[in-house]
Amino acid sequence: MASKRLEFLELAAREYEAAIDWYFERSPLAAQKFAAEVNRALDNIEQSPQRWPTHLLGTRRFFLKHLPFIVIYREQPSYIK
Repeated sequence: MASKRLEFLELAAREYEAAIDWYFERSPLAAQKFAAEVNRALDNIEQSPQRWPTHLLGTRRFFLKHLPFIVIYREQPSYIK
């Protein structure tokens, strides 16, 4: 089965950019690790969006390992947002 494309809410994109900036100010390596972990999460979600249990209003949550962040998403018929 082909994976669905991911789309980001503007607010989610701004939160991600702010987190990257925050980590980068402390350590470029930490920012790189954060970005890699988010990319890993997005790859997992894209490949198997129904793997994680449903949450509020049909959303699902992917908890990042070792980081205080959650990727919240909702699967639509042709995309994941």
